[in-house]
Amino acid sequence: MIILTSEDVAQLLPMCAAIEVIDTTMKMVSKGEAELPLRSAIPVGGANRMGIMPGAIMAPDNSCFGVKLLSLFPDNSKHGLSSHLGAYVLFAADTGEARAMMDASLLTALRTAAASGVATRALAREDASVLTIIGYGEQAEHHLDAICAVRDIATVHVVGRDAAKAEAFCQTARTHYPKVEFNAGSDVQSAVAQADIICTVTSSPTPILHHAWLPEGCHVNVVGSSIPTMREVDDDLVFNTSIWVDYLPSTLAQAGEVVDLIASGDFTSDQLMGEIGSVLDGQLAGRTSADQQTVYRSLGVAAQDLMAAKAVVEAAITQGLGQAVRL
Repeated sequence: MIILTSEDVAQLLPMCAAIEVIDTTMKMVSKGEAELPLRSAIPVGGANRMGIMPGAIMAPDNSCFGVKLLSLFPDNSKHGLSSHLGAYVLFAADTGEARAMMDASLLTALRTAAASGVATRALAREDASVLTIIGYGEQAEHHLDAICAVRDIATVHVVGRDAAKAEAFCQTARTHYPKVEFNAGSDVQSAVAQADIICTVTSSPTPILHHAWLPEGCHVNVVGSSIPTMREVDDDLVFNTSIWVDYLPSTLAQAGEVVDLIASGDFTSDQLMGEIGSVLDGQLAGRTSADQQTVYRSLGVAAQDLMAAKAVVEAAITQGLGQAVRL
């Protein structure tokens, strides 16, 4: 069994590679080549939870299965830690042996941002150059990398409740992207007014992005809210934009803004555009006009973790990284 650290994962799965892995993964998901039980979570004190995400890929050339065990501790940033900590275990498809274990925090962050990169590449306008990121945590960092990998970004606005933290994020980002203009603040409405691409990566339980603020032709990645009680966007955004999802069953069970509106009878699942994998595979149309407002609703599915972990392990074997242990 190979043990891989966060540093190993970072070296073995750069963002450009992660985007291609997730692109392939989402096609398999929409073809029905994955077994994806809905994630489960149990409370472990206060707002903290432990999540379990098992999954299997049944595609002939990519057969594999694994499970992610993750602690979800929203206040971890106060301790300088990720809010998502845990381990991913990958099993050998032919024997069922535990093949590898790796840090799940970075794996989760990479695959989540890569999924937004895949959706942005498929749905955003080709000439999109202004990015607004709502939030300034770990996911903001990786989303910056993902969006810059798929579009020629010239200007980035970073906003959140604490303008000083947004500026600190921008100061670090400028060292990695010296040709990009970075602006920090706390006014979301102003920050999205001229945006071509918007990423919401917060833990807000109530809407922080309103449809009335969106410019024509923008693309939005709704990422941060992952349970039904959390909502980053308002009802009007759901009613008035074209929304694609990662996996329809999880959207209908866990996307708060969609779940609430369906429960009230004001919205139906037929009003969603469909799964992003079908767009990538050419079975479903994506953006149809320059002024269309497109949305990717990301919840994250086990297949993304699974295929990202598989890619990490294959690269580790090739490069001779990781520590081999016997169970």
